[in-house]
Parts: sequence; C-alpha cells; structure tokens
Amino acid sequence: MTEYKSDLLRLLNERGHIHQLTDAEGLDALAQREVVTGYVGFDPTAPSLHIGNLASIMLLRRVQQAGHRPIVIMGGGTAKIGDPSGKDDVRKLLTNEVLDANIASIHDSFAKILRLDDSETGATLINNDEWLSELGYIELLRDIGKHFTINRMLAFDSVKLRLDREQPLTFLEFNYMILQAYDFLKLSRDHGCLLQLGGSDQWGNIVNGIELARRLDGRELYGVTAPLITTADGKKMGKSVSGAVWLNEEQLPAYDFWQFWRNTDDRDVGRFLRLFTDVPLDEIVRLEALEGAEINEAKKLLADEITAVCRDEEAARDAAETAHKTFEQGATGDDLPSATVASGEIGLLDAMVELGLVASKGEAKRLVKGGGARIDGEQVGDIGAMVAVGDAPVRISAGKKKHGVLVRG
Repeated sequence: MTEYKSDLLRLLNERGHIHQLTDAEGLDALAQREVVTGYVGFDPTAPSLHIGNLASIMLLRRVQQAGHRPIVIMGGGTAKIGDPSGKDDVRKLLTNEVLDANIASIHDSFAKILRLDDSETGATLINNDEWLSELGYIELLRDIGKHFTINRMLAFDSVKLRLDREQPLTFLEFNYMILQAYDFLKLSRDHGCLLQLGGSDQWGNIVNGIELARRLDGRELYGVTAPLITTADGKKMGKSVSGAVWLNEEQLPAYDFWQFWRNTDDRDVGRFLRLFTDVPLDEIVRLEALEGAEINEAKKLLADEITAVCRDEEAARDAAETAHKTFEQGATGDDLPSATVASGEIGLLDAMVELGLVASKGEAKRLVKGGGARIDGEQVGDIGAMVAVGDAPVRISAGKKKHGVLVRG
C-alpha cells in the first residue's frame, strides 16, 4: 500500500477509495500545508440518489473527516444535458421544476452524511445552474470551446464506447464534458476549489477541467477517482433484484435499505465496511476474518452502520429490531411495508403488488409458481389463492428477503 503523509490521502487510501490520482505527490503536499476544498458533482435526475452514488458521497465525507472542506455540486445545469458516461442511450430531458424538486429532495441525504455549516471545513451545496444557465452560447464557444479538440473529445471512453456500440450520441450530450470542465474552472476561481473527486468513469471529465484551468489561469488543480464498486459476483452497485436501492426514506423504507446490506455477500463485508462506514480498521480486520454463522454478526453491523450514516441511528435501530422480530421471533415487525384490506380478503397476487413486493402481477405469478410466495411463513403455490385478513396482521413474503404486512381496515 502506498505511503502518504497527509491525513487526507492516507484516509482515502486506507479505506479503499483511491483508483487514480492526477498528481499524488503534489496533492499530498498541498493537503499537509492547507485546508483543501474538494468537490463531487451529482446530477439530480431522480428525487433521490442511490447506493451507486454512495462511494462518491463517502469521498466527501472522508474529505471532511480529514479536516478539509467538501463542496457538493448539484448539477441543475448539467442535468439538462445528461452525462453520457456509462450510458447506451439518450437521457430523458427534465424540466426546471422537476430538477428543482429533485435537488430539494436530495438535500436531506447530504445533511445526514456531511456536516453542513459555515465553518472552515463545513460542507456546502451549490447548484451549477447558477452559472451555466447564464452562459451565452457564443461566449462559451469562443472562451471555453476553443480549448477542446474534437480529436481529444472523441478519444474519451464516454464518447468512444457509445460510438463503438453504434448508439446515438447527441450534440447536446457531446457538450457535457465542456460544461463539467467549466464547473471546475468556476469553482477554482470563485471558491478556491483545487480538487475534484468522483467515480472512475469521471476521469476524463476531471482531466479536462484540470487542463482548462491550466490553460486559462495557469493554476494547478488535482483529481482523485474512486474504483468502480462491484459486488463479489461482478454486479455493479446501485440496484437490487427489485430495483434501485435509494438513499431517501420516501423512495425506500429504512427496513428495506437495512436488509439490502444485511444480505451482503460474505466476500464483500470487509470491503464495504471500509468504504461505507467509520468502523475502525482493526475491528474490520477482525470482522472480515469471521466465517460461517459468525459472519452474520458482521453483516448486521454493516447494515446498522450504513443505515445510521445514510438515514439516522433511530432508523437503523428500528430496522434491526424489525429484522429481529421478523426472522428470529416470527413476529411481523413494525417497519415492514403494510397495506390495509377493507373487505377482509384480497388475492395473493394483488396483495404482493399492493405491498410493493413485486412490480407487477406477472412478476407475482412467476414468483408464486416458482415456490417463492408465503403467507405467514407457509408456502403457497396457487396463483388464485386468497388471503383472509382478520384481527391479526398477515405477513406476506416474496422470496427470502421481501416481506409485508396486511391489516384489516
């Protein structure tokens, strides 16, 4: 493992956050001399970020923990175009009203994970629409666009991969890298921001910003990217079998969020504890060495710690208690999704859809036929089965991981 002298790079390195650095020696020295301001950008294309964004958010948390200043850039301007990185098709264009609502919804996640205040190391949220929407087209082409060659732009993976797959890349998306580079230039000028961080797919965008600042201002900026986070079975982080694992409570209840982490593959426990929690490293070494049934205790700790960071400690406690009641005591658990049945009876397929355990009746049918549906723990193979709901709640299960409760209205 590389030896760094600054608390910032040492912390990022020990926790497994570093994939690439533009100038490791220069940034290491800078972080020893002064408080460094670093930013990560997030395009608000939905009302919530998801766990695929969590690695980048944790970069900002580590920046703050190491005594430096994080800036969160909400891409209210860039989201009007859409980052082509890692995408195979054109992103749907969103209205200003939708983007503003998404930013307001996402703000709460950052308020939980970062310390937002006016101190020297307090985190700040800034919407890049503040300056991007004021740019004149001719001004942008003349002052910024002349520093980007088509040859260089075509060589970046975000463009090259799309073209290689013969997927459409609009002129609008092609300009995304110019606007992100301008963000870095603007932040360096107005906020003294010298560092951009992001996922490995952002390397080209970060390098563009560094080069633009060097050409226009003769200023040295720095970049850090984190590795692409995949699970032990090779899947990209961000989604579960039933869809995205959202950070906001409104999009995903705390119990389901907690349960996702509780179901982590044994091989991923140590790595995820380093990346997504503040558990001390020596304790992580002990936990990842556990085997058999004992590793489940490490998984519960992982779920507790990440839920506490992304939601709050009360949500983590409630989710853990619900899981304990559901799986170890056979009770329903207070945090499980619930639905009210006014008539006292409902079809099993309808119940599973109503509880959000499946996305459609077709999915429910396939699950029932495959033996994955249970009523109060009893397997049901009849797609026409009815569920009678009396005075006591009825627990419906879809597979081993998703559960809900029916109550009489």
